[in-house]
Amino acid sequence: MVLEKVDIAPLLRVNLAGEYGAKRIYEGQLDILKNSPSAPLLKHMKAQEEVHLQAFEEWVVKNRVRPTLLQPLWHVAGYALGAGTALLGEKAAMACTAAVEEVINDHYEKQLHRLKKQNPPLRKIIKKFQKEEQEHRDLALEKGAEEAPAYALLSKGIKTASRLAIWLSERV
Repeated sequence: MVLEKVDIAPLLRVNLAGEYGAKRIYEGQLDILKNSPSAPLLKHMKAQEEVHLQAFEEWVVKNRVRPTLLQPLWHVAGYALGAGTALLGEKAAMACTAAVEEVINDHYEKQLHRLKKQNPPLRKIIKKFQKEEQEHRDLALEKGAEEAPAYALLSKGIKTASRLAIWLSERV
């Protein structure tokens, strides 16, 4: 049985877009919650997202992959999502983090499955980042994400938007 070689361009394109969007979400949240008890945690998660972003920027350049054409949209949408949920309060900001990171965890799991044993260096970085995204989700849940107003609706909406952003960023 011969494995089909996986084209890593869509994987890198979407991962770059996702990490950029995550950074923008945290920037929006921090602009609103900069003096809140959640600020140190948000700064920690943002710093990790910046490391993820830098790594995928390097992978994109090294592999000559075109970033998504939707980057300007993610610039605005990520920030708006972060600031918007933060305006609803710290727990809503945590609900946003939990929802986004759950989708990203599933997304990275699908990529790992798709890669199988191909491209061990890329698999290694995805696994590392997946673990950190899971940590973000778990911390957000510990900080009361599920206590946010209209949590179920908020979470479902953010997850749906995140899945759509993934689908679009892989293709455009």
